[in-house]
Amino acid sequence: MRETDRKPGSRMHRVDRSRSLCWILVVLAVVAAGGCANEENLRKSKGFYQEGVARLSSDQQQAYVSFQKAVKLNPDNKEAHYGLGHIYASQGRLKPAEESFREAIRIDGDYSEANTYLGQVLASQDRWKDAIAAYRQALSNPLYPTPDLARFQLGKALMHEGDLQGAMEVLEDAATVTPPNVPPAMLQLELARVYHKLGFDVRAREALSKVSTLDKGGEQAAAAQELLGKLKP
Repeated sequence: MRETDRKPGSRMHRVDRSRSLCWILVVLAVVAAGGCANEENLRKSKGFYQEGVARLSSDQQQAYVSFQKAVKLNPDNKEAHYGLGHIYASQGRLKPAEESFREAIRIDGDYSEANTYLGQVLASQDRWKDAIAAYRQALSNPLYPTPDLARFQLGKALMHEGDLQGAMEVLEDAATVTPPNVPPAMLQLELARVYHKLGFDVRAREALSKVSTLDKGGEQAAAAQELLGKLKP
């Protein structure tokens, strides 16, 4: 090949440039097609997740199938992993429930709802220290919209582990959340139990009075009456 054939402006040089341009266009087309396919998968994954939520109360098996499809299309669909975890937990399948919630948390470290649910799954396995860590992780997110849920569960876990002062503090904090996400009668009953164990029977009596008012004739009211009989006159 003559040297002049490679010089800018030569016929061979123009052919090389044309071929290079064609390859660039092919690569861009492939990338664009992949991007469109990925966007379509994300859209379908979201649709299957919403389908699962809609079916959750009426047909748990179908909801499970929908969540599985959502995860297959988009492995980073944290809500679908959470949905699977919820189904596993409701079935008593604690190991896969834990795995699903941990996967949701891996995707989003600030996913407080998943951390709170994970804590409950761990507590059900008597892994109280791990549960406490999960609840605290949930509460580390300042944007967590329902912190009283984690505080309530954390309070019960701390009480189980003998940290009555810590339990009292987080339960009192939970009681300040408005509007409440934990049934107030249930929360006041736990507070009364902690107060009683700490020897604060006056506070316990006040909390039990609230339970009786909030849950007339209910399960919490009955438990409140039983505890009331154990308080000092």
